[in-house]
Amino acid sequence: MQPVYLDHNATTPLHPWARAAMLPWLGERWGNPSSRHAFGQAARGAVEEAREEVAALLGARPPEVVFTGSGTEANNAVLEHVGERAGWRGAIVVSALEHPSVREGAARLARRGLRVVVVSPGGDGVVPAEAVVEALAPDTRLVCLMLAHNELGTLQPVAEVARACRERGVPLLCDAVQAVGKVAVDVHELGADYLTLGAHKFYGPLGAAALWVRKGVELEGLLVGGGQERRRRAGTENVPALVGLGAAAAAAREEGVARRERLAALRDRFERGLSRIPGAEVHCAGAPRLPNTSHAGFPGADGEALFIRLDLAGFAVSTGAACASGAVEPSHTLLAAGFSREVALSSLRVSFGIANTEEQVDAFLEVLAREVAEVRRLMEVA
Repeated sequence: MQPVYLDHNATTPLHPWARAAMLPWLGERWGNPSSRHAFGQAARGAVEEAREEVAALLGARPPEVVFTGSGTEANNAVLEHVGERAGWRGAIVVSALEHPSVREGAARLARRGLRVVVVSPGGDGVVPAEAVVEALAPDTRLVCLMLAHNELGTLQPVAEVARACRERGVPLLCDAVQAVGKVAVDVHELGADYLTLGAHKFYGPLGAAALWVRKGVELEGLLVGGGQERRRRAGTENVPALVGLGAAAAAAREEGVARRERLAALRDRFERGLSRIPGAEVHCAGAPRLPNTSHAGFPGADGEALFIRLDLAGFAVSTGAACASGAVEPSHTLLAAGFSREVALSSLRVSFGIANTEEQVDAFLEVLAREVAEVRRLMEVA
């Protein structure tokens, strides 16, 4: 059996539409979108077509979409803009589940003088909307709440929080990198002021991302120099990557509900099959979740050992741990969600993609059951 990829929350393969759209711009077509001749104008047309596709996926207007090189850059751009506009004074409210690009970006603002207020999630992996609202103060400059957690797959109450923020005149940044292409995302229904996405999380290329900025909301460029992106992000556009992003957005719109239903069916098949593994537990199963993501714990089995053995057996998954200074440590966000160190270190994240099959799920369950039993046996002997 060919190796099976079950780590789509880390990155995804290129969708055939994205690959086909990019290929001409990697060979026979080229041009600087800022050039006025035919080559440049063709490139400009391709970039703007991609912008239209991304806007359509989000229910937005094309001028509101700013292209960036990554979700990290997009998140950093908003944080830096807000901090500078506030004169490095006031507060920022951040959920404990946020991606490091938000957490570390907020920490950098704190070193310059802003106060960072962190709101923890409940035991279900969801940040209570009321807890975020309670954290708001008269000097709150920004709220950061992601839409979908990359490890647990839990969906956060962005729309509810956004309504409260709007009533108080506080902008909200929604990191939707893990959500776009997996669940329906409409910027107006969410009510955020800034929203970020990354192409490689929904079958587009690495190195292409976007920041949606609500009309009327300010954003000063993180990168300055040229007039690209309406002076909100200087630098010559990566035409092939942006074309791929646009095609991936078009595919996500076209496949929409059918894609989500198919991914949910694979996830549910996997979770039902875990009943063959004694003690296996699906985390946050009762909360709203991404259709493709399952986070499960296997008490008595070391997650890192499981990860390695599964990789050697041809199955790529992710652990609830990170390597820091040569030592394996539990994920920061899992601890913030109330997981014990032991549970976090015995957990795996399985994230399915559009190319996965029921046969692959069944084969994985068989191997997983075998490897969990073997790791547990080895740990008892040790």
